[in-house]
Amino acid sequence: MDTQGVRWTADQVLALAPDDASRKAGSKLGTAGPWSGAGSSGEGAVWGLCKGSGSKPYHTVVDTTGPAYSCSCPSRKFPCKHALGLLLLWAEGGGDFEAGDAPGWAERWLKGRRARAEAARAGADGSGRTPADPEAVRRRAERRAARITAGAEELEQRLADLLRGGLASAEQAGYGLWEETAARMVDAQAPGLAGRVRELGAIPGSGPGWPVRLLEECALTHLLDRAWLSVDRLPGPLAATVRTRVGLTAPAEGASVRDRWLVLAQYDSTDGKLTTRRIWLHGRKTGRTALLLSFGAAGRAPELSLPVGVVLDASLTLHAGAGALRAELGERFSSPARLDAPPRGGTVGDALTAYGLALRDDPWLDSWPVTLTDVVPIPTDHGWQLADAAPVTGGGEALPLSGPALGRPGLWRLAALSGGGPVTVFGECGHRGFTPLAAWSADAPGETVPLH
Repeated sequence: MDTQGVRWTADQVLALAPDDASRKAGSKLGTAGPWSGAGSSGEGAVWGLCKGSGSKPYHTVVDTTGPAYSCSCPSRKFPCKHALGLLLLWAEGGGDFEAGDAPGWAERWLKGRRARAEAARAGADGSGRTPADPEAVRRRAERRAARITAGAEELEQRLADLLRGGLASAEQAGYGLWEETAARMVDAQAPGLAGRVRELGAIPGSGPGWPVRLLEECALTHLLDRAWLSVDRLPGPLAATVRTRVGLTAPAEGASVRDRWLVLAQYDSTDGKLTTRRIWLHGRKTGRTALLLSFGAAGRAPELSLPVGVVLDASLTLHAGAGALRAELGERFSSPARLDAPPRGGTVGDALTAYGLALRDDPWLDSWPVTLTDVVPIPTDHGWQLADAAPVTGGGEALPLSGPALGRPGLWRLAALSGGGPVTVFGECGHRGFTPLAAWSADAPGETVPLH
């Protein structure tokens, strides 16, 4: 234990790495050799000087309450390899970490960060912010809605032409026509529709059974189009979901929810232009699951990063929409603490029921976050499954692990953690199966094993 709260584990530090290259480079710097002047404070700061290839060492400081990072190296990654190495050294208890006040160079950055945080909180409270002209906001919203409507009507015509000409024409036409349609949706300021169009264009080349998958996705896209064209007549929560699905971001303007939030998983995905980071949280008191999204453009990793397997006493502000999963991280009231037990979960049947209920409110939902308790990973002729360990009414049930999970090192970590016995697994349950993201064994319920 550290004076500033909980000292992280090496796995929690490495989970912050923006990519595998940073993870490997940071691991090499997680020894005392290249470091000097290392120290930590009771306010959640860790700092040190790392010897590099030049004559001057790199100045590295980390605010673990964020976490947030600063380093004098030229890297554009957050955290950089020096910040990862410093945290690994601190996590392992290596080096000479003197407790006390931060040196001047580190304190200046810490003070600036605290000042920016105060200014952000003041802005969130409405002070220091110039109010927007409501009439101007309304006119901009109407203009964008009109462009999206025009895009949705054009997409409806594109889908009608496809079905009239037969699905085989999609394979013959190639991807170019779909990309042209997607570009038109971008011009219409409907990025959600553009994303769905690109997915449609990729289906004909996805292997056997593609006509069925294409028809299914065309039906869902048609449903979204028709929902947008009559969005003013939909119930409030469903209307908010439709607006989000076409690409209008729902504001985080709900009530603030304070809880002890378990950081269950963090992973990145990229489309080549934008990196999206997803962080799953679970409220210990409320039982609510929340999703934090962070984005990085032009090859930069998203700045928001939380160590998996800790508990944050913090407030979240929820976005509107069905399910109300997405949230914005607000004020944090203490340093992160170590997780003592996983969230309470249920059976495979409970997970399927939860996903089905969520689909009722959001038909375009790919998956839903669930925790499975007492399940066993089992290999079959058709891939791996997670099966209920104990018989339940009507017999035990099982969920196939989704395609992205197969062959990943996380799958083997899950199998090794289980050893044939029951484990608790958190992940995303959807129509393609179950994607495991984190797991806990009965022997070490406070140790989170990342699987992604």
